[in-house]
Amino acid sequence: MLTSVDPDVIRVLGDPLRLRIVTLLARETLCTTHLVEETGAKQTNLSNHMKVLREAGIVETEPCGRYTYYKLKPEVLTGLSERFAELAASARTAAENKRACP
Repeated sequence: MLTSVDPDVIRVLGDPLRLRIVTLLARETLCTTHLVEETGAKQTNLSNHMKVLREAGIVETEPCGRYTYYKLKPEVLTGLSERFAELAASARTAAENKRACP
């Protein structure tokens, strides 16, 4: 059931810039500098979004010298997709169920 997914994950991914970041990180591990270049966001704004993604458990950091690299935690996205797949399957069944009005 979808209610077992942390609502913060869904809320976090609802932001267009954060969704863009997640899409970029799905392709490769990137540092803050790369993400600024790819998104056009200001570094401070991007850092704030990365903090939100980290706190939601969607990304993790990897220090590399003076840079911080970010990578996705695929198990979080897998769990989310499984929950949405369950919801879609339930919706297909529900289309055949119709509660009568009193």
